[in-house]
Order: sequence, then C-alpha cells, then structure tokens
Amino acid sequence: MKLNISALEYIQGVQNGSISVEDFIARTLERIKDVDDKIHAFLHVNTNILGEAKNIDKKIKAGEKVGACAGMPISIKDNICLKDTKTTCASKILHDFVAPYDATVISKLKKEDVLFVGKANLDEFAMGLTTEFSAYGPSKNPWNLEYVPGGSSGGSAASVSSFECIASLGSDTGGSVRNPASFCGVVGYKPTYGLISRFGLISYANSIEQIGPITRTVKDTAFMLNIISGQDPNDNTTVTNSEQDFLAEIDAGVEGKKIGIIKEMIGEGIDSSVLSATKDAISKLEGLGAICEEISLDMVKYSVAAYYTITATEAGSNLARYDNLRYGYEFPVEGYEFNSYIAKARTKFGPEVTRRMILGGFVPASGHAGKYFLKALKIKQKLTEEINQKFKEYDYLIAPTVPILPFKIGEKIDDPVSLFLVDINTVTANLTGKPAISIPFAMSKGLPIGIQLLADTMQDKPLLQAAHALESTVRLPEVPI
Repeated sequence: MKLNISALEYIQGVQNGSISVEDFIARTLERIKDVDDKIHAFLHVNTNILGEAKNIDKKIKAGEKVGACAGMPISIKDNICLKDTKTTCASKILHDFVAPYDATVISKLKKEDVLFVGKANLDEFAMGLTTEFSAYGPSKNPWNLEYVPGGSSGGSAASVSSFECIASLGSDTGGSVRNPASFCGVVGYKPTYGLISRFGLISYANSIEQIGPITRTVKDTAFMLNIISGQDPNDNTTVTNSEQDFLAEIDAGVEGKKIGIIKEMIGEGIDSSVLSATKDAISKLEGLGAICEEISLDMVKYSVAAYYTITATEAGSNLARYDNLRYGYEFPVEGYEFNSYIAKARTKFGPEVTRRMILGGFVPASGHAGKYFLKALKIKQKLTEEINQKFKEYDYLIAPTVPILPFKIGEKIDDPVSLFLVDINTVTANLTGKPAISIPFAMSKGLPIGIQLLADTMQDKPLLQAAHALESTVRLPEVPI
C-alpha cells in the first residue's frame, strides 16, 4: 500500500473502498518503526490507534457517517495539548506533564475522525530553527540524515516528508512551520493571526505565534484549514472566517495578479541556488499571467532584531510559570528556600531557552525598555504600516522561504547570531500578522528549496490559490529514505 499520497487522495481512496483505514494505519505504524530511529521525528507514538481505525472501517461498511478525515493519520507538534497524552514541549521540565484537555484544533480534528499517530519533536518550547535544541535529541532531515530538518517544527515537517503520517500541525512564531517545511520539501502554512485558535498551544510569544498545518500539497493545506480555522470563545484573538471554503476555487490561478518581489529578502547572504530557484519561481508565475515587480520593505533589515526582542520578552513572561511548584518534575523542596528552589528547578531548561529567558528579563526591565522593547514595538508597527501600503498595490509578495540551504547538524549550534539570521525572510509575516506559505519548489545538492508567498490580512484563500498555481509548475523527486 502506498503511503506517499496526499490527504485528499487518502480520503477519496477510503470513500471508494480502495483504502482500508486499518491497513493504512498499520502500514503507517510499520513505516514509523522502520525509519524513525534514523529521523527521530517523534517523541511519542500512539500505537493504540489500530482499534480506532477498525471502528472507522466498521462504520463505513455499515453505511454510517464518518468525519471528513476518515481516519487520516496526522502528527502533532509536542507543544499542542492532546488530552491524556504527554505534552513535553521537548523539555525536561515538562517530562511527565500529561495534558488534561484538548487544544481547540485537536477537538475540531477529533470531530472529523482524525487519528493522532504521535507527538512530534521540536526545539525546546519552540525556541529554535533546527530542532537541535530538543532535550530529547535532534530530528534529522529525511533528504539527508546529516542535515537539520529546520525548526522549531522540525519533527512535524520530517514526519510528513518521510511518509510517517499524511499531515501535521506545527506552530509558527517566526517561521517555525515554514522554515522546516522548506528544508524538508513539504508545504507549510502560517495563517492570518487569529484565523486559527491558539487555545491549548503552550505559549511562547502570544502576540505573534500561530498554529499552522504542514502537508504534502497546497490543496491538503486548504482542506486542513477548513477544519481547524474559525472563531473560538476560548481565544479572544480569533476572528470569524465566515465559514469560507478554502478549497473552493483553488484552481483560480494568478492571471492578472500583481506580485511584489521583496528586494531585502533576496540580497546579501542568499545562497546562489536559492536565488536561482526564486528567479525561476518568478518566471513561472509570470508564465501563468502574473505581473512581478521588485519592491522594497525598508524595515525588513530591522525585523530579526525586533522579533527576538519581542519574543524573548513574551517568553520570559510566559515561562515564569515554570517554577516546579504547580506542575513539573519530581524534585523535593527540603533544604531550599523559595528563590533557590525555583532557581535550581529551572536548571532543567536547556541552553537556548535559558538564553532567551535571561534576555526576556533584561530588555523590558526598568532603564532598558525604551532602548530595546519599546523600540522593537515601533519597528513592528512601522513594518506593518509599510507592508499594508504594499498590499494596496500588490496582491502577493514573494521571496525564498529561507535564504540558505539546509545545513549540517552541529554546524551553527554554537553561533546563535548566525542562526537568528536564518529567520530574516519569515519573521515579517509574524510581526505583521499576515498569512504566508512555503511551497517546495526546487532541489540543490539533494536538498529542497522552498518559495514563500505572502498575502494581506484575511486573504488566506487567494494566497492558497496563488500557491497552488505555483505548485502546479513543479514536481520534486521522492524523498530517498
């Protein structure tokens, strides 16, 4: 049985009887057993879902109604709460934490008969771009096991790329869905801020983070958005999407659409093969009838500094709750006074989380806030004003998702500034709340290159149409593992 199929192909196969849910799930679990020792996409695998798969098959045979996903196996990034399942954020400090409730996105998927095959690896508390900062060891790129899969949703992207599931949910704070999607050769979507509920997502930086799907095709992303988007009373940042169908009219194309090429995202530091792929993508879109012109977003050059200042500040606040008093790991209190106990308990945090928490305590502090935090907020505002002005003239913006190719595991781990700059093309969408998508487009040296498209607020449906049009111009080889 083929596992390298899209979500829509799977659902069609189940509906016409050519795919048995039980057989597909059994084969998926076998695949995980065969390859995940090499890839380490998962922190936890749910081997008990075969019984659920059998029940779905029985319902189908009896002519009973089943959900839209019909037993489709997906993975979940391990910072999204799945009831009665460990949710560790890839951190030792939450090693034994079992989620007492479902995130809203999980509840919506359960109603549609999704089967959750496992919890995917990530950089600890989603702080990283390579999945090397997981307390349980790095994930690896299925295209070349010596290379990083991107991050922080590296396990999610690797699990989809290596056919260990059909789709995944990740979280995107500064590119954490799109970056690994680009590195692993799959589709990664960061929605308009508020389109998808964050209830049940363990917080990193509330003002800019979003849950987003990772899939094999743009159509699969649209299908997933139909299920997980919408207003949620448990998250007052959510917006109504008027129950729109993201799959409808997805073949609309880009003829007559204006696309701005972001000059600051294809300049200094870009890999030559990534630049070549971007030019090719622009040429393909022009061949489909789009009008592409170079534009400038001056504030992009300050975006990474602003992003890390804002996110570190919010992370410092959010992670203050991890004092090991209300929940955490087994650690006796005898022999400690209050502050020394908390300080000792927090030594379970890894180096990247510790670095960002310290920074998050420093930049908003009295005497520093005006120099750092408030200045970062001004940059965020100016960047938003700048991009809003561009969207009055252009339908979409384009850039490479990541300016460089995937790099070897360990190559940049001791150089945080170099790592931070990998985010240069992705953080703009988060700081401004705009939707953005990474589409696998080309290969270089056996590694994938993703192209990023951005659209204006709540223009997610047209963005998917443009992404589908670009996707239709290319076909990548199959992952070798």
